[in-house]
Amino acid sequence: MHQVASCIDLHLVPVSSDSALEIARRAGEIASAAELVAAGLRWEDLYRLRDEGALVELSRGIYRLADAPALSHPDLLAVCRRAPEGMICLSSAASFWDLTDEIPIVVHLAVPRGRHRPRIAYPATQVHIFAAETFELGRVRAPIGAAETIAITSKERTIVDLLRLRSRVGRDMAFSALRTYLRTHDANPGELLALARRLRIGTIMAQVLEHLV
Repeated sequence: MHQVASCIDLHLVPVSSDSALEIARRAGEIASAAELVAAGLRWEDLYRLRDEGALVELSRGIYRLADAPALSHPDLLAVCRRAPEGMICLSSAASFWDLTDEIPIVVHLAVPRGRHRPRIAYPATQVHIFAAETFELGRVRAPIGAAETIAITSKERTIVDLLRLRSRVGRDMAFSALRTYLRTHDANPGELLALARRLRIGTIMAQVLEHLV
């Protein structure tokens, strides 16, 4: 009995900060709480590393090593980790692709109709419901940093979505982003029009392109 009790007592002793941090590093520069615990980190040590500043909580349950290389879009990555079935969309995608100078005050996230609709308080996130049957059209993986990617609408899907949802995002943003896209070296009006037709705004896109091109 005494030996068993000693073993239990020893197990309950928190590991040192250095040892806990090494466990966190093995889980990756960015990891969920579940991934950190699966790697061997105790909940008590996770919270201690967070309180000490060694781990930064990007969103509820998503952590990043404080000394990891800087990320250009940590808010987008945090949201994608919270909602792996979704994708960054609309003005957030336009900003990511440098199609607008506007900085969104919230992260715009699309999820397919019929799937779980996440509630993400921070970073502040607005969730949009897109049709399930066309959800994967123009859904791409874009790199953020050395080893991370996010799900996001392609440049063309972003433009099409801004145009078809112009009453929600604003006509000025939709048309400005389209003009910027057409000036990029890899602009493809044909692909843009084909995608617009599949998303049922082919006539409107053709009219706008005829006016702008």
